[in-house]
Amino acid sequence: MLQILFITFPFFALVLCGYLAARRRLLSLDAIPGLNSFVLFFALPCMLYRFGSTTPLAQLLDGGVFFTWLLCALLMVGFTVAVSLNQRIRWNDASFGALVAAFPNTGFMGVPLLVALLGAQAAGPIIVTIMVDMVITSSLCIALSRLDGADEHGFAHAAENALKGMLFNPMPWSILLGAVASAVSLTLPKPVMQTIGLLADAASPVALFTIGAVLARSQMLAAAHHHAPIPLRDYLPVAAIKLLLHPLLVLLLGSAAVALGLPLNPFALTVMVLVAALPSASNVSLLAERFGADNGRIARIILVSTAAAFFTFSLAVTLLT
Repeated sequence: MLQILFITFPFFALVLCGYLAARRRLLSLDAIPGLNSFVLFFALPCMLYRFGSTTPLAQLLDGGVFFTWLLCALLMVGFTVAVSLNQRIRWNDASFGALVAAFPNTGFMGVPLLVALLGAQAAGPIIVTIMVDMVITSSLCIALSRLDGADEHGFAHAAENALKGMLFNPMPWSILLGAVASAVSLTLPKPVMQTIGLLADAASPVALFTIGAVLARSQMLAAAHHHAPIPLRDYLPVAAIKLLLHPLLVLLLGSAAVALGLPLNPFALTVMVLVAALPSASNVSLLAERFGADNGRIARIILVSTAAAFFTFSLAVTLLT
């Protein structure tokens, strides 16, 4: 356990550094979008391209990982929405709560952390889960959020926004380009690969630092708007669902698939369970703000899951590896 903590501690310490920098105003809140853009449009796509181009195509097209992860995501979204809906939490808030329960922080945290723990062979299953969450899970939750009529343009407009978000998100494209490079054994010129490598190496520290800054900013903006105190029952159960139920569900369904002889590699299953044990994706806070959900609630779920994951994720790694 102690050896696992030695590996995971620096990753969570960088998140804490970003959080404290924003809270103490050492980092201007206006600078956070710039950090986010650097990670989203430059560093992380280069990291994903590098992994995609060096990963065998069969791993990137792993149907066992794809369908197992997709089924778990659908169950997570349905269950979280069902237990969240009440007089205070309607479809809009319940749907984004479901998204933080089903969408791990795979891009910013999971890729560097799990590759450090399990080796480069973990990249294939991770990339498959990223594609499912960015393309299907996010689009589904955005569409569900429109069901209570919070947007006058309705379902069609939500679907259009979800499609635009997918098309203009550089991460799926970088994964696709990496897969194409892997399929045709394409090797880019050395100066280009060195540039990609420099940006890819910057992805981990800057992304983790940015997670902390984004969490601090969400918390500070929610406080500045003088929201009424959010009851613990509105966000603590969702954080628990993310950190406990999600990895357990993936483990149970994945183990059942393996026992039934379905094409799911045990190592890939281990990677998937650890991905599910990650805290909630920090970018959901930005989506919640854009679509008018209670961003204070979403930010608290992300913050609680990120803080608690230092212990729960380390425990999951100890039990599975």
